[in-house]
Amino acid sequence: MADFNLVYTLEGKIYINLTNKCTNNCVFCIRAIKDDVVGADLFLNNENITAQDVINQLKKFENQMSEEIVFCGYGEPIIKLDILKEVAKYIKENYKGVKIRVNTNGQGNLIHKRDIVPELVGLIDRVSISLNGENEEEYERISKPNLKNTYSAVKDFISECAKAGIDTTATVVSGYKGYEVNVKNCEEITKSLGAKFRERPWIENGY
Repeated sequence: MADFNLVYTLEGKIYINLTNKCTNNCVFCIRAIKDDVVGADLFLNNENITAQDVINQLKKFENQMSEEIVFCGYGEPIIKLDILKEVAKYIKENYKGVKIRVNTNGQGNLIHKRDIVPELVGLIDRVSISLNGENEEEYERISKPNLKNTYSAVKDFISECAKAGIDTTATVVSGYKGYEVNVKNCEEITKSLGAKFRERPWIENGY
């Protein structure tokens, strides 16, 4: 059984921390700023977790059950796609009416080398996808991906999620030190992809 924080709460919602691994190294990432989120240390001792580990911790939060559960921690949750799907299925079967959101860098199809969007339909209600730039150069400067052709893949993922009927929001972080982002252009790109848009002004806490 995992002895680290796979589940935590923030601003009245339950969050699930599946992994510390990520295919980006974003300049504004909270991992480079602090070791915890509202007192919950999200660094995992190891990555050998199971869906049952997550479910066991989630059960401890049943008296704090919120309207939405969010897959978001110190890494990219879709890296652990099979665990994410199994936990999401458990939530759907046991907590009726609870919405499920995934905060993702939008590189899931690249990571798994297939179209994973159909696998999310019916399990995931909402996705928040980090667009982080108006073009590939800006995206790579800010997100520092370790995969190739990420910017076009992220845009495709946004579009495919929206087409699949998943409530899809693309986000950009603005106001981080000297990194300029054209928020208006990012919003226009997002609308052309059929998704909602949200600007996330950077704050030192990271949330």
